[in-house]
Amino acid sequence: MPRIRLFSALFILAALSIPLATLVVAQRSAIDTYAITNARIVPVSGPVIERGTIVIRDGLIVSVGDKITPPADARIIDGTGLNVYPGLFDTNTNLGLPAPSPVPSPTGGPGGFLQAQLRAATTPPAPGPNSTQPPGLQPEVMIEDTIKPGGNEIENARNNGITTAVSAPRSGIWMGQSALINLSGETSQQMIVRSPLAMHVGFTPLRNGGYPGSLMGVFASLRQMLLDAQRYQKLQEAYERSPRGMRRPDIDRSLAALVPVLEGKLPVIMYADRQREIERALDLAQEFKLRAIIAGGQEAAEVAKELRDQNVPVLLSLNFPRRTTSASPDADPETMRTLRSRVDALKTAAKLSGAKVRFAFQSGGLTNMSDYRANAAKAIENGLAADEALRAMTLRAAEILGVSDRLGSIETGKIANLTLIRGDLFDRNARVTNVFVDGKPIEIRATPAPAAGTGTAAAAETRITMAGNWTINVDVQGQLITGTLTVRQEGGSLSGSMQTQVGSSEFSGGTLTGNAFHIVTTMSIQGQSVQLTINGTIEGNSLSGTVASPFGTQTLTGTRQPGN
Repeated sequence: MPRIRLFSALFILAALSIPLATLVVAQRSAIDTYAITNARIVPVSGPVIERGTIVIRDGLIVSVGDKITPPADARIIDGTGLNVYPGLFDTNTNLGLPAPSPVPSPTGGPGGFLQAQLRAATTPPAPGPNSTQPPGLQPEVMIEDTIKPGGNEIENARNNGITTAVSAPRSGIWMGQSALINLSGETSQQMIVRSPLAMHVGFTPLRNGGYPGSLMGVFASLRQMLLDAQRYQKLQEAYERSPRGMRRPDIDRSLAALVPVLEGKLPVIMYADRQREIERALDLAQEFKLRAIIAGGQEAAEVAKELRDQNVPVLLSLNFPRRTTSASPDADPETMRTLRSRVDALKTAAKLSGAKVRFAFQSGGLTNMSDYRANAAKAIENGLAADEALRAMTLRAAEILGVSDRLGSIETGKIANLTLIRGDLFDRNARVTNVFVDGKPIEIRATPAPAAGTGTAAAAETRITMAGNWTINVDVQGQLITGTLTVRQEGGSLSGSMQTQVGSSEFSGGTLTGNAFHIVTTMSIQGQSVQLTINGTIEGNSLSGTVASPFGTQTLTGTRQPGN
């Protein structure tokens, strides 16, 4: 009987001359068609539309302008009072990557367990099959093989207007190949915009006692592998042309992965902050005719002429240098170089722009993603034009990454990645209200504001304070790590610093709701950054809670120091 009904339905459709595919598309368009109306539209690629409409269908922008009539099947989103920007880019992240596996057992000494966990997180993967290279020198590693959808980090980025990101390997010298991802999708394949996007190279010497253990050794290793790849390429090409009578050459996945780099088909993103590192990176790129991109670029302004002359763009970090120890009378004074670098970092973007060096912004491991736009605003305050800052987060990022034909501006035919903001993009009080990723609206979970007004609950919150210096203890599987937590409080907002025997950090954007606190910070341990999430409660002058990291969760206790 069901089969008879199906045949009858198909017969009726045929009789009415209505293609089945048309009905499927019509049904889908009822869900996938949106119109954002009455909004101020900032296309980036053209003039601002003060009051216009954007129509989205099947994940793409199908029309944009001030005289657009929304289609009848569109779901209307009233954009009155909103600015619509292209979805923001973050050009260097680890978004979508699983946390490193923890070390199973602790090592001796205070803080030894955390240090062992850190070594596990920063140790490059073991060589894969058909690779002759040691750990840390595996360019064949593909990030697309490990990307997972969802997670707090991705949601955090979206909440701050970011829709597209470069997901890159965590460590190594020849680190591997990144992917450009949209920050939505039920599977990794739905997220990937382009893979491989680029080859990534780090200049940090290996810390496991192996070679290379110095900056000079790092560049020697990079150069040698490129020379080996050139020979490997020639040998493979010779065999393909005339295999008869020639021994079949061995397959080496590591060297094979470098062939597209040598051919200029795959750009190379080189992590370099210091002038010396950038200069060496440029020399290497020039020698092998690489399509180089500098990531980090803290001192890029010092070599702006060379960057411009070689047409090498910069993925400039917005994670500006800051003091990593608490400002106490006992703290060592900072050097003039340190103080100068902190001031100069705010001016680098303006100097690169003035020197006609192409650049895009990246978060650079920011702990608080709300600082992404806030720090771009600081660059504007230090001489960068606001429209250049916007381009560095949108169209120019897409241009540098080779995807400006599909992303980076609000134009007909491009992927509908959009960021809707109440207020100007770089206004500290502006709020992201909506984002679209691949044409689908994503819910923005705004951080609740501190309770206002009178009443028992509000009065109780105003009486509780976390401000002051706290002596803290972290129990790491029986190993006791001690330190000081310094907290500043304004209403329900927390900021401050943490110092322990294994590292130090600063934080902002923490919250205190009732007697419950939440802090996220990045601690520098052995020169590496580890994100810590601290949750707990306050009872008078005592606190208790947990410290969570990619390597596990530890118990936290603390006591407020007298006089605070």
